[in-house]
Amino acid sequence: MHYYDLHAHSVASDDSRATVEQYLKWIGTLRRRGVDIDGIVLTEHRQFSLDVDYSALAREFGVTVLKGAELDTRYGHFLVYGITADLVRKIDPTDVTMDPFRLMDAAEATGGIAIPAHPGRAGIGLAAWMADGIEFPQVSIVEALNGGNRPEEAAAAERLVAERGYSGIGGSDAHFVSAIARCVTGFSSPISSEGELVEALRADEFTAVRTEDTQHA
Repeated sequence: MHYYDLHAHSVASDDSRATVEQYLKWIGTLRRRGVDIDGIVLTEHRQFSLDVDYSALAREFGVTVLKGAELDTRYGHFLVYGITADLVRKIDPTDVTMDPFRLMDAAEATGGIAIPAHPGRAGIGLAAWMADGIEFPQVSIVEALNGGNRPEEAAAAERLVAERGYSGIGGSDAHFVSAIARCVTGFSSPISSEGELVEALRADEFTAVRTEDTQHA
């Protein structure tokens, strides 16, 4: 299996204290401890820059670094992967009241995918909105494992996945260095681009994993 942290925030997000380089150095430490981790996806809050390039850092540390975003909507937060210039033209990443159904449709239409983040989290998670009677027919994948969840939030996400039969991804939701890769997503094949990530997600070729379960002797 190949393991990727699909939810991480660097100092580009207003509430994170970690640089991308610090994350990659810490991943080297984790690898020396026997943890399998192949890459990360930077999902900065309410923004996406097509011009930012992490390829030199990725080569230096031997870690795949991809880009996505965590966007606010009127019905919670969504992780968006495969973002293109076309998608950026269709939505305003800074709009915290955007329509999540429009976001999911726009992502799909432009070759991307939008997935509900931390669905068990009060106020910004899918489960709370569904409890209010709002249905999300476009959703088939949620963030099942989130390294920043409280126990009750993790339990709510677990119940939602079981009840609805959703597929689940894993991400650390890291905002500081040692939090990176606490939860990851395992893929049967390596992922080297945002396009390959979207293809694997759409093909349902993944599983959410806690970091300790990737550790080898």
